[in-house]
Amino acid sequence: MRFKPKPFTEPVKFRCLYCLDCCRGRHIYLTLKDIKRITRKGYDPQDFMTFSIEGGQIRFVLSVREWDLGCVFHDPETGKCTIHDANPIICRIYPFMVSRKPLGVEGEKPFEYKGEKLWLYYDGSCPGINAEEAETTISPEEIAEFGLEFEREFERTDMDGFARLLNELG
Repeated sequence: MRFKPKPFTEPVKFRCLYCLDCCRGRHIYLTLKDIKRITRKGYDPQDFMTFSIEGGQIRFVLSVREWDLGCVFHDPETGKCTIHDANPIICRIYPFMVSRKPLGVEGEKPFEYKGEKLWLYYDGSCPGINAEEAETTISPEEIAEFGLEFEREFERTDMDGFARLLNELG
């Protein structure tokens, strides 16, 4: 399945059903905070990240297994994340998405949050959205906050910051 955007305008119930789709074949950008959080769990950055160059910028990306394109922290037997309490902010956002521009999806409308105009979506192909026996209810405000946090942290994430982080972690 690929992301099928649906406008996210009001709270939805959610329960992860471990369908495995969100942890496979996705390009997960890491921020310095993500790298620090994962490293503090005892993982070496060279074992969980790779680099990408985009627009002249070096970006840090979560590694995937070659045999199934699954995230290196995804347990293919259980469908669960082995670092769930320290997972990257992008993983905390999914199956939702925050955009600065409309995607052209029927019913979308801007969401005003902390003086910012955002467009929020959820993945219509995710079976956990509005699942029976939901574990939680996710609000547009929560996702907007995560989106703005990711944007701030992503802009601060560069090679100099990574070098400082490595020195800090010793």
